[in-house]
Amino acid sequence: MGAETVSAVSLRPYVPSDLRRCAEIFRASIEDLAADDYDPEQREAWASTADDSVAFRGRIEDALTLIALIDGEVAGFASLKGTDVIDMLYVAPRCAGQGAGRALVDALMRLAGARGAKRLTSDVSDVARPLFERLGFRAEKRNLVRVGDEWLANTTMIKPLAPDPTPTTQH
Repeated sequence: MGAETVSAVSLRPYVPSDLRRCAEIFRASIEDLAADDYDPEQREAWASTADDSVAFRGRIEDALTLIALIDGEVAGFASLKGTDVIDMLYVAPRCAGQGAGRALVDALMRLAGARGAKRLTSDVSDVARPLFERLGFRAEKRNLVRVGDEWLANTTMIKPLAPDPTPTTQH
């Protein structure tokens, strides 16, 4: 195997026309990238949560959601719920290892810090845990989450955020 390919990743805000592609990436990421960590029934239960399009749309649109692009194509998405929770992070399987996930998490860390968050948390799948660890998150606790008739494990991870170094001026 060769070295990981890193492509130029650009980010932009989510727009409603991204919903279908985000659902496709959500499903494909779970089905393909999670195969080593979750069994077929667990992956099916997890991926099927996108079948409720109203709930899936709400989850994406009720958060600050960013879209990652590689070569102009949507490669992934991530969302910041409130000021301090990364709720979703999904990358298209063909784009895995090209820097989209890292760029999305980096951007959400900066946005959370700018919004005054002291720390950032996320309930991270076993697939995404190595990325979060490389970005300085630490595991706080393991969780079992019921999705349909299946139980899925994830890990609550936390990263303290440095205070914004931008000096503030009072008038």
